[in-house]
Amino acid sequence: MKPHHHPLAGHRVVSGISFVLLLTAFILLLLVSISLPILKPVYILAFKSTATGQPATSIATELRFGVWGVCASSTLNQPTFFTNNGLCFGPKLGYDVPDYISSLVGISPTLITAIQKGLLAILVLHPIAAGLSFLAMISSLFLASHTLAINTLIMSILTGIISSIVFAIDLALVIIARNKLKDLANFRFTVEWGNAVWMILAAVALTWLAIIFISARVCYCCGVRKWEKC
Repeated sequence: MKPHHHPLAGHRVVSGISFVLLLTAFILLLLVSISLPILKPVYILAFKSTATGQPATSIATELRFGVWGVCASSTLNQPTFFTNNGLCFGPKLGYDVPDYISSLVGISPTLITAIQKGLLAILVLHPIAAGLSFLAMISSLFLASHTLAINTLIMSILTGIISSIVFAIDLALVIIARNKLKDLANFRFTVEWGNAVWMILAAVALTWLAIIFISARVCYCCGVRKWEKC
C-alpha cells in the first residue's frame, strides 16, 4: 500500500474534523433509520390529544409515527424520552396503519393515508443517506490521496442532497398533517414534531459543514496546502 493511502497519512486536521462531522451525521441518520417501533424513543411526528379534564383510561391519547411503524399510547402508559410501552404496529416495510389502532385515537383514514405515502418515500431514502454517510466517513480518513478526496467529496455531496430531501419530506409531512387537521371537525388532537426531524436537520448541517472542509482539501483553498510526501 502506498504511503498516501494509509489512514490520516496527510491533511490530518481536515481529515479529523471531517471524520468527526460525518461520524456524528451517520449516527443521527442511523438512529432515525431504525426509529419507532424498532427504536421507540425516535419518531417523526405525533398526534396528541388536547382534551383536558378527562379521567385516566386505556383509550389512546397519542399516536406516534416512525419510519417502520406506529405506536398508540394512553395516559396510563405515556411514552417518555427513553421508553414507549404503548400498542405498536411494525416493524414493516411500507406499513399500513391497522384500523384498530387508528380507531383507538379516532383519526381520519384520509389523514392516515397522506402520512403513510410520505413515510413510504423516506423509508427508502433514510437507509441510503445513512449508508452514504458511513462510506464518506470512512473515506474521509484517506484525504492524502487526491483521488480518494474527490470520491469522499462526491459521496458527501450525495449524502447532503439526499438528507436534505428527507428533511424536506419530513417537514412536508407535518405541514400536510396540520393542514388536513384543520378540515376535521371535533378533532381534539394536535400534530407535534418528532425528535427525528431535528436529528435529520442536525445531520444535514453537519454533512454540509464537512463538505466545506473536504472541498477545501480538494481545491487546495481556504488555507489548505498540498501535502508533501516524505
